[in-house]
Amino acid sequence: MPKGRADFDMKETFTSLLDKISQQGASYAEIRAQKNNNTILTLKDGQVEAVTLANETGAGIRVLAKGVWGFSATNSLEKGSLEKSLESALRMAVAASSSVREPVTLAPAKPATAKVQIRVKKDPRDIDVETKINNLLSINKTCYDFDKRIKSVTLKFADLNTEQTLATTEGSFIEQQKMFVWNYCWVTGKNNGVMASARDEIGEHGYELYDNEPPEQIGERVSKKVTQQLEAKTPKGGPHTAIIGTNIVGVLAHEALGHICEADLTLAGSALMGKLGKKIASENVTIYDSALLPQGFGTIKFDDEGVKGQKTTLIKDGILIGLMHNRETAAKMKVPPTGNARAQDFRVPPIIRMRNTCFETGSYSFDELLEDVKFGYYLEGFRGGQANLDGTFTVGVQSAFEIMNGTLGDPVRNLGISGNTLQTLQQIDACGKDFGLEMGRCGKGQMMFESSGGPPLRVKTILIGGA
Repeated sequence: MPKGRADFDMKETFTSLLDKISQQGASYAEIRAQKNNNTILTLKDGQVEAVTLANETGAGIRVLAKGVWGFSATNSLEKGSLEKSLESALRMAVAASSSVREPVTLAPAKPATAKVQIRVKKDPRDIDVETKINNLLSINKTCYDFDKRIKSVTLKFADLNTEQTLATTEGSFIEQQKMFVWNYCWVTGKNNGVMASARDEIGEHGYELYDNEPPEQIGERVSKKVTQQLEAKTPKGGPHTAIIGTNIVGVLAHEALGHICEADLTLAGSALMGKLGKKIASENVTIYDSALLPQGFGTIKFDDEGVKGQKTTLIKDGILIGLMHNRETAAKMKVPPTGNARAQDFRVPPIIRMRNTCFETGSYSFDELLEDVKFGYYLEGFRGGQANLDGTFTVGVQSAFEIMNGTLGDPVRNLGISGNTLQTLQQIDACGKDFGLEMGRCGKGQMMFESSGGPPLRVKTILIGGA
């Protein structure tokens, strides 16, 4: 972590500032200092539209006083700026305390001292921007060379590198490096009045992403999805059996279930309110949120409150046994925190966010999932999705196939699925043994990288719709 213009011992300085704010009335306070080094690129139809190279330093300050949070952010790590931000956050908390209805308390967390480094084969900061642009240009060229029916290619790239130091009044001092390399494609085709599009989103912690996924391979994969749709039939709407591929299973884990398992949303009245300990899914279903998957975008040693990363089982054999917590919701529900407090950057306070949210694998091969299906659909790749607190969801499917008598049939385009999460989880009668993990992003007011996935699932009945 850089020391800013003033040369100082960071641990000693942060500790002295936190001691001082405690003496002024804070029951808890934290400094989350960051150095961010980011590259963001956008390319459309072979033309570079935007190049952003950003180096920034700052700190997010949270102070808890009289049961209320105060938050302030600063772009300087100088002692004077940090002290002003701490005092500003304290004043905000005290001013708001006169109208607080339910004072904030924090579940206990063991103070930690640690230094966490990311190990990658290729540090993206060592790769020049021309190489990064050329890789996108290679994807673009591959897409247009693949088929003359490809009409538009939009590509996005980001490498985000953060060196973070978290210091708290409870004695935690955690230095933690975070690194993400992300590639996104959106490709559109047209033929005989039929429009089709496909997305492709991948990521790694290091720039070896393009060794494992060469640009030409990325371009061919997404272009194949588009041309397949241009030749595909439309689906038969209505309730049908479906095998949901790993790409879409991740969307269900994240969008349909994950959000309503975030304790702040559960307490706000999600479909899981009051259902802890109850059977809400088929006994074939086990779902977890983990900070421990090495390849996942949500893998962290400590969250942004200093709670150690862990695996949290949400549903076990169909029974809801856990939720995702920060220290505040954990105190409300009288359970330990799960390490799910994460912030986009130093400008915003941490909130409850998913990490790597997945269905547990089962014992079925893909052929065994297929063999009992007389008619249905195999849903291979998703276009986008959303879910509501009441558990209802919709997911657009960009790549699908008919299933006829246990065999994959013709490709299908413009297919969507919708339903109620809890009802759909009850319909899962078999889980595959293959595992897939998708790298993606999640909004919830702050944009965060996360992962989701699992095995292919067979759902006895789900509502299929077409465009």
